[in-house]
Amino acid sequence: MGEPTVTPAPRAHRCSGVRGRKARREDEPTAPPVETVTIRKATETGNSAEVAGPQRDMSGTERGMWRLRAFAPARRILRARGRSMQAGFTAEKIPRGLFRARPILISDGPDHDRQRREVARFFAPAVIADRYGESIADAAQKIVDEAVVTGRCRLDESALHFTVDVTSQVVGLTESDTDSMASRLVAFFRQPPVDLAAENWGRTKRQWVQAAVNGIVPLLRFFAHDVRPAIRAHRRRHRGDVISHLLDSGHSTGDILVECLTYGTAGMVTTREFIAMACWHLLEDEELRQDYLTAEQPRRLSILEEIIRLEPVVGHLYRRATSAIDIGDDRTTITAGDLIDVCVREANVDPDVYGADAEALCPHRSGSVPAAGLSFGDGAHACPGKPLALFETDALLHRLLACEPRLLTEPTIDWDDLIEGYRIRNFDLGFFVTARPARVPGPAPTPRPASGGEPAEKAQP
Repeated sequence: MGEPTVTPAPRAHRCSGVRGRKARREDEPTAPPVETVTIRKATETGNSAEVAGPQRDMSGTERGMWRLRAFAPARRILRARGRSMQAGFTAEKIPRGLFRARPILISDGPDHDRQRREVARFFAPAVIADRYGESIADAAQKIVDEAVVTGRCRLDESALHFTVDVTSQVVGLTESDTDSMASRLVAFFRQPPVDLAAENWGRTKRQWVQAAVNGIVPLLRFFAHDVRPAIRAHRRRHRGDVISHLLDSGHSTGDILVECLTYGTAGMVTTREFIAMACWHLLEDEELRQDYLTAEQPRRLSILEEIIRLEPVVGHLYRRATSAIDIGDDRTTITAGDLIDVCVREANVDPDVYGADAEALCPHRSGSVPAAGLSFGDGAHACPGKPLALFETDALLHRLLACEPRLLTEPTIDWDDLIEGYRIRNFDLGFFVTARPARVPGPAPTPRPASGGEPAEKAQP
């Protein structure tokens, strides 16, 4: 069966008055739609990547890389089952014999498809709403109540603890303090720069050593404080969550550790940033915010999907071709062994798919293309946690924005090379706090006499 035709979204929709994206990388090219790159062997001090034509010399130390910025070929690659494999998230540096069951994030083929089917039930929309909806609502309300009482909230920090709290419930990491767990997960991302387009990923030997230390130490702490206690508790009592499923499936302790790290970091990092980004857009657009606040949940989720289409948290997805792949009607073919960079940020604003206003936020956009673009991936490695991410983001933002916060400072944006995504920090919100009644001055009350007619002791200050 051929690739389904991409039907452009209708142009008749109202767009937000706020122009353009907030997360832009000035050093990131936006054209051409399909680009081939020849990568030459790196040195300790630098690396080289040169744009080349389709007839490039791949002999010696050179290898090929494709950058796909158009929606159609990008989605075609992500749906090329059996013809490509995971190359992002350092997957190609992880030894294949290290695990009894290869982690879902970096596996491919029938085993991966089976893992996906088995784990999908934990993230189904109905399961999220029925099983975790009340606890997610309580966690969101707790954050809002504290913000209203204190009069302020640093949203990026609150979103971190909220998303770790929610994810830990679904995964089963419930035997440790979530605030401490959040710190351990954040430490895992303190990594030296990485560039998958460069030989040896642009790292020196010293940086690889640093990356190993920065990754292994937090991983061991995460295991000792969070994963091992959870595994022991689940062995005593089955709980019907992800860890229980992994134990039932015969996963080893090391397998479960890596799966917990995958779900924990994915649930924390991407959703945390999206909560901040969505709130930023909604705060700056009064009409959009009122639309969101007065809408029913399905409508609110569609608004959030449009925001993440425009502002994908993970900007690049990488695949390695295992056989030749045709990516266009002009018979453009990717050769087996080539690295493929799916440029999500550019594919999501392809005017041939989303119209001339593709870079505007249009909450009434419609059409046959995915509402969120490729922000949650596509094909075999589409994010199974999409329903959870949208549900928890809505749970927090709908309550938070109903309290009419105001932006106290302009948030800062920087970039995480490991996940190819943005980081929003210093997102400070202020809330109007009703003043308590002033104490009316008056004479001090006369001490009551003690029993037996003796005078009472003088009250201590």
